[in-house]
Amino acid sequence: MDFLNFLDFKVTDILDIILVAILLYYIYKLVRGSVAINIFIGIVIVWGFWKLTELLGMEMISSLVGAFMQVGLIALIIVFQQEIRKFLLMIGSTNFANKRNFIKHFKFLRQDGVTVSMDVDAIIAACKKMSSTKTGALIVLERNNSLDFIKSSGDKMFIEVNKPILESIFYKNSTLHDGAAIIENNHIVATRAILPVSNERNIPLRFGLRHRAAVGVTEKTDALALVVSEETGNISYIKNGRFTDFGSMDELTAIIKEDLID
Repeated sequence: MDFLNFLDFKVTDILDIILVAILLYYIYKLVRGSVAINIFIGIVIVWGFWKLTELLGMEMISSLVGAFMQVGLIALIIVFQQEIRKFLLMIGSTNFANKRNFIKHFKFLRQDGVTVSMDVDAIIAACKKMSSTKTGALIVLERNNSLDFIKSSGDKMFIEVNKPILESIFYKNSTLHDGAAIIENNHIVATRAILPVSNERNIPLRFGLRHRAAVGVTEKTDALALVVSEETGNISYIKNGRFTDFGSMDELTAIIKEDLID
């Protein structure tokens, strides 16, 4: 029967399936946890229905759905513009070529016992101390996307992460406390960095410029951001342009370590 010919797999067919699966995995990874995830699932369902009608030889409905998919491409680019930007940044990132970071992209290929090179405990300890004194701070943790365009806006340095250094950078009388501190691997590579500010209208008014900058950089890249409020001393954790809830400092530490490996 002709419609069973697809069961005759070749090596290229298997490779094709693997590549599509990887592409869908990355797209899902970029949109999960956002409203766009529902749109993504809807697209996958419509695409699957389209291919099924093609397979069954239902030409009229197949051509109708096919035309919808082609015309809808422009709309998808508009809807997923932030996600597309992140995807292209991930592909073009200089860190992507690094063997260690390249393997890290494939979560299902990771070996158990993978550790985080960044001293997250020291970072959280510094944030906790600054929170108690209501010292404003903005810390950006680099992951896979290169942040060179942000580092160049501040003062370059190369200091191993530790609690006293972070506290001294954001000390109120320090010349380095304005702007963001950028951490790559386990080193502070820039201070007083200027971040892109988010124009998102859903950010509560109680959050100031630091929080908007943290949302902005995590919208445009896959970086993680920690903010200590100068007014309340509250610590905020932002990922993918969204605030992440946590119950304790230990829980926050565990979340960040998992996100750095992810």
